[in-house]
Amino acid sequence: MEMSQIDGRMEGWLYTIRHNRFGLQFSRKRYFVLHDNNLTSFKSVPSDQNEEPDRRASLDCCIRVTDNGRESFHRKILFIFTLYNTSNHLDQLKLGASSPEEAAKWIRSLQDASQKKFPFPDCEFVSHAEKGLVKFNVSRRSRRKNSVDWTNYSSVNVETIAPDVIAPSPWKIFGCQNGLRLFKEAKDWDSRGRHWDDHPAIMAVGVIDGTSEDIFNTLMSLGPLRSEWDFCFYKGTVVEHLDGHTDIVNIQLYSDWLPWLMNRRDVLLRRYWRREEDGTYVILCHSVYHKKCPPTKGYVRACIKSGGYVVTPVSKGKQSLVKHMVAIDWRSWNLYMRPSSERSITIRVVERLAALREMFKAKQGHGFAEFVSGEFMQTKSSLSKINTLPFKKEAKRIDLELVKVEEMEKPSSARNSLMDLNDASDEFFDVPEPNESYEFDSLIDNSPFSQGHSQLKLPSPSGIVKKLQDLANNKKGYMDLQEVGMDVNSTFIYGATLQQDPNLTMPCSWSIADPSTFLIRGDNYLNDQQKVKANGTMMQMVGADWISSDKREDDLGGRLGGLVQEFAAKGGPEFFFIVNMQVPGSAMISLALYYMLKTPLEEHPLLHSFVNGDDAYRNSRFKLIPHISKGSWIVKQSVGKKACLVGHALEVRYTRGKNYLELDIDVGSSTVARGVTNLVLGYLNNLVIEMAFLIQANTAEELPELLLGTCRLNYLDVSKSLKER
Repeated sequence: MEMSQIDGRMEGWLYTIRHNRFGLQFSRKRYFVLHDNNLTSFKSVPSDQNEEPDRRASLDCCIRVTDNGRESFHRKILFIFTLYNTSNHLDQLKLGASSPEEAAKWIRSLQDASQKKFPFPDCEFVSHAEKGLVKFNVSRRSRRKNSVDWTNYSSVNVETIAPDVIAPSPWKIFGCQNGLRLFKEAKDWDSRGRHWDDHPAIMAVGVIDGTSEDIFNTLMSLGPLRSEWDFCFYKGTVVEHLDGHTDIVNIQLYSDWLPWLMNRRDVLLRRYWRREEDGTYVILCHSVYHKKCPPTKGYVRACIKSGGYVVTPVSKGKQSLVKHMVAIDWRSWNLYMRPSSERSITIRVVERLAALREMFKAKQGHGFAEFVSGEFMQTKSSLSKINTLPFKKEAKRIDLELVKVEEMEKPSSARNSLMDLNDASDEFFDVPEPNESYEFDSLIDNSPFSQGHSQLKLPSPSGIVKKLQDLANNKKGYMDLQEVGMDVNSTFIYGATLQQDPNLTMPCSWSIADPSTFLIRGDNYLNDQQKVKANGTMMQMVGADWISSDKREDDLGGRLGGLVQEFAAKGGPEFFFIVNMQVPGSAMISLALYYMLKTPLEEHPLLHSFVNGDDAYRNSRFKLIPHISKGSWIVKQSVGKKACLVGHALEVRYTRGKNYLELDIDVGSSTVARGVTNLVLGYLNNLVIEMAFLIQANTAEELPELLLGTCRLNYLDVSKSLKER
């Protein structure tokens, strides 16, 4: 599916993802054009730039774009993203692209367009739709051939690629084999990397002649063509599709390459993926238990403690640097088996990377679309839960979609909805795929066509109701092997529920991280793009909360009896900056960090502008720099060491009090962040997490940057979080 960009005008085929009157999800193919901050859609490629669109909407600062990841629609894998209005979450438009690179470029363009102009001072979203004539027989102009190159488009620069944390590499090289460099994870106390664990993490690194997107699609595929490079792989299925970035997969391994008399092995993995700004793809996995996929007779279930791939584009995207990491407990069949034997099997596993490299050489110049098999169709549990929503939950959305013709003709100021780009009156028209016949929408995921049947078998009404009820209950079918429980505690004072430990020895405590660990923009950053070590902080960390609740706990700073209100009652000049990170799960976990400014706020112009600015300004400036200083490599890889504009990635609620500003950050608002958080929670007791917060400086007057504050969280334990009643 081609996409082009000319003079700031971006266009191409996308799929609109909607729900019909019965709550079932379907897709429709439309041609979208983004010019300045105007988004229009057509049922065919417009013959000229003056052709009237079928639908249109204007984007402004209240429009956000979220990456929903990978979904399957009628045996086609799409990469989904959603536009929504921050003032009304029912006002949204869900779109799908045929490749992750196309999705990433559209997301970036839409984000830039929404921030480009601020036509409405009160940031109220305004859009309008016009019902144009459907033109089936227009003379279509040829599609533009100068497609966008990722190197010129993705805003790749020094800041995008370089980490913002100074930290030693956890990997130590121990050999080279089949053109791959081999590394092992060295523990903090083993700086020379001489010690071998019983089940060490091993990494192979090599360069492959292929784009990062093609390699990513190949690695994610569980189809039969995987056997062309993965000599370990016998059969794989998706047990459950959790969201667009996470699924549960079961992989059975061949026994031919295993030692003699060793029984066949299989693994059950929670697999997570994401795409970085520079085009890098990260795939991470670890073993879980799932009630619908118990151990199989004839197989011994091995335990992958951590595993995955990192695929980074090099040589202007023509090649990719690929890292394959894994730590496996093979559940040895022989009590007397030497650890070196298990280690040699693990090394053999990462050598698959050499086979992948040779396959790409052999297929150079050929497309890799065939590698993306319909693994979603091979699930052991019905995926219709993903494509079906409860009728009651969708009732309001359906009412919004059934727009009357008279209402469509109202002027733009009368209608404020992204739903205008959802053509409800045209539900049954779709653009046929090239060289494909139009197929009737399947109502079930285990399609009879994939099973060799000749007739379409419809589910019974009772079956549909059961699937809807299962989705409404949102039952979690899997459990991390390191999952932790929670205790209930009683009274506490806000700002002091997590203990401080300056000596860095006490578990479940906080302290201040060394500012010099983090890199920030220096005086001359606008000219040389160089970052420098931070040499201090503007504010002092004075407290932290570690709370669990059955709901969101917002505005902790405004609660009576807390640290902030105690200072407010005294009427002093102190000002507090509170970062409250809210993590959804079986209970809502809140990690709140309290920073205090002792000098008047007016003496710090950038902070003063941030505190008194609007939400759009705040979202474009507040940055977080994460760092896992102690912990497993898989967590370090998932979290990264790169600064992030929090307001662009997650939903943030800002509360301005008399003597404080609180940022309530919803980590669950992004599937990417939710996947990372779920992984981190599984290892939380063994992690030391460091963070730094700052306001991004964009002008010479604002430089150099200064950290607001830092924190160090030592071996947090969810079971020790205090229960909010």
